[in-house]
Amino acid sequence: MSSLTTLKKAQSGEITPEMEHVAKDEGISPELLRDEVAAGRVIICKNKHRANCKPIGIGKHLTTKVNANIGSSEAHADLNVELEKLRVAINAGADAVMDLSTGGPIKEIRQAVLKEASIPIGTVPIYQTAIDTIRKKKKGIVEMSADDIFSTIQEQAEEGVDFITVHCGVTRQAMERINRQGRLLDVVSRGGSFLAAWMAYNNKENPLFEDYDRLLEIAAEHELVLSLGDGLRPGCISDATDRGQIQELLLLGELTQRAHDYGVQVMIEGPGHVPINQIETNILLEKRLCHEAPFYVLGPVVTDIAPGYDHITSAIGGALAASVGADFLCYVTPSEHLRLPTVEDVRMGVIVTRIAAHAADIAKGIPSAIERDNRMARFRKELNWEGQINTSIDPETARKLWEGSPSKNGTTCTMCGEYCAIKLINIKGKTPCIK
Repeated sequence: MSSLTTLKKAQSGEITPEMEHVAKDEGISPELLRDEVAAGRVIICKNKHRANCKPIGIGKHLTTKVNANIGSSEAHADLNVELEKLRVAINAGADAVMDLSTGGPIKEIRQAVLKEASIPIGTVPIYQTAIDTIRKKKKGIVEMSADDIFSTIQEQAEEGVDFITVHCGVTRQAMERINRQGRLLDVVSRGGSFLAAWMAYNNKENPLFEDYDRLLEIAAEHELVLSLGDGLRPGCISDATDRGQIQELLLLGELTQRAHDYGVQVMIEGPGHVPINQIETNILLEKRLCHEAPFYVLGPVVTDIAPGYDHITSAIGGALAASVGADFLCYVTPSEHLRLPTVEDVRMGVIVTRIAAHAADIAKGIPSAIERDNRMARFRKELNWEGQINTSIDPETARKLWEGSPSKNGTTCTMCGEYCAIKLINIKGKTPCIK
């Protein structure tokens, strides 16, 4: 039994310590969680090598989770800055972090992040493969080998990475369909573009698709969750829900079933730029075509014209997406489309995405989410400012705003002052306030 993966254990009726931990955190029965894991509708994210990692559950019946992306670039590569981003993301409430480093000491950054983090860590292994091909082999990205790709995945799995994005659905057939159709913004996924260029140059099929069983073997050995990437995701709203995107999704559904048969946990990555009126359709398609596997969405960003505010455009889309079934929201920061995010961008991205996730959980009927809002309402009725601040998603900002404009009486805020509706209606007299 000990050699079985989490998925196979659930299918055999076993409840693991990780399942018990997640069930307690989520306020559901271990038996219900086990059954959802067995069906592939929930994943538990924790590499077997990560003793310091708190397992999280993603999927049906569970709270919507939030991921924060960090990582260096060729222009900005500083290990200490990336570790600070990690700390800020965790303190702001991120459930998971992805290290997307492409510059500087990539391996050292990843290992330091894995050592310090207490939450699941994800990566996109092909980034390291591509950079190593350039730096170490002095070759172009299109000259990396299939063995190079799988060697990187094996290495990162052994190091303890909990989930990886793999663009298995970027196939020659899918690229031919996109090329025939035409797109306004072509391929915007970095990993997807690496593989598309590799296939065109080598006149070969995507190794991650062609040798998928090799990938499954590594994942099963290390309890590595596969995040089947949307390498053909739309990069603008005009390209949303087109033939290329749906072709990839159809294939990911087939690969999901193969992973489940092998005992490997899978989630599906979803589109980045989608107009509001197409979001629910995208969620329903993924759940239908991919056996209700957990859906991990970037945003979705609902308009293309708000650089500097894309944390807001994505929060709008994320709240709607999660309310109709998406399970895992990848944050977007104010720097999206403009620059590498700063430490403050990371914090802002996590906070606004947590707001979106919480709003969706209310719509989903998650009891803990509803009760938190009810608790806030009770504190507001009591004019209990300390309670309001501590119940808020971002107590630091709430406290700063409250203390930055003190009222004369100390019980109301400076918006209404003595004309506060709650104070006028409250017949119980004075109530607690911040001293």
